[in-house]
Amino acid sequence: MTEHLPVAVVGAGIIGANHAAAVLRHPRLRLAALVDPDTAATGVLAGTLAPGVSRYATLADAVAGEPIGLVAVCTPTGLHATAAEEALGAGAHVVVEKPLDVSLRRARHLADVAASAAARGLVASVVSQHRFDPASVATAAAVRSGSLGELTSAVASVPWWRGQAYYDSAEWRGTWRLDGGGALMNQGVHTVDLLVWLLGQPVEVFAYTTRMAHERIEVEDVAVAVLRFPSGALATLHATTAGHPGLGVRLQLQGSRGSAVIHDDQLEYLRTHASRANQAVEAVGPDEVWGAAKPADSFVVGHLRQYDDVVAAIDGNRPPGVTVHDGLVALAVVEAVYLSAALGRPIDVAGVLGGSYDEVRLEAAR
Repeated sequence: MTEHLPVAVVGAGIIGANHAAAVLRHPRLRLAALVDPDTAATGVLAGTLAPGVSRYATLADAVAGEPIGLVAVCTPTGLHATAAEEALGAGAHVVVEKPLDVSLRRARHLADVAASAAARGLVASVVSQHRFDPASVATAAAVRSGSLGELTSAVASVPWWRGQAYYDSAEWRGTWRLDGGGALMNQGVHTVDLLVWLLGQPVEVFAYTTRMAHERIEVEDVAVAVLRFPSGALATLHATTAGHPGLGVRLQLQGSRGSAVIHDDQLEYLRTHASRANQAVEAVGPDEVWGAAKPADSFVVGHLRQYDDVVAAIDGNRPPGVTVHDGLVALAVVEAVYLSAALGRPIDVAGVLGGSYDEVRLEAAR
């Protein structure tokens, strides 16, 4: 198909700018509208990326004023599910930034709405762009083919730094109500999604969280957890925004017949039962792995890969590579970490996903 799909980006902050940049670079998408009640923010974003693009205070105004085909939800996290449901109700396809929402209740309801909308041909996807990185694709292929044997353990670390100015930059940052959590919910959720994608939904989580390097925030800046999977495999999960100056995200998978290491989105190591040695470059191809330094626009490139999948899903009338349910499971794992840290005991993820801890979550962790 060659017709351009008009896109409304809802939320004119940092992540909204990233989505707008990705949309402008995609051959099948057209940036039709920027939506934010902060007119100064939409003005700055329009002036930077797309002078002349229509600007609206609300999504309802945008839908009334433009033939919107796809909505990118880039609001504060606590507003994600509401905006996505509004977009689907208006007959538009939806891409929701991670995490899905701060509330599992709203996220579960959105999953039901998205399933109903899919029957009407609407696509709803949650941003997990690292599933589409060449390194992740190669690792997933090795896992699915059995080349790593039985997965036995994993180590995942998101050792980032966010200065106090990051949290002070907006009143909603670092709050339970709109941010939904700290280092794990916002910075580590992508790595949580990769763990779930590669190893399956965890059975149980035990965790600790703390706040070490920041003031005037309600949430954690360090989280450490152990996850147990249905196969019996164990994984350690670490996420922080208190690790100056910030290091690359690292995911190690160990199996009975091979191992894989993804570091800073690169396939650093892949050894299978059939390989002779480290096959990182062989597995992905030298042109597909970032060089010594990633391009400055690598964040936009990652979103572009996911937009490719969303457009293909729309054109092919198929589910997207990352569904709302996928986002719901990742959110449930994060919530299980927070619950375990608050209650001081292991938490079953299925119970969190099903709503057994909804009230406990509010009392114990907030």
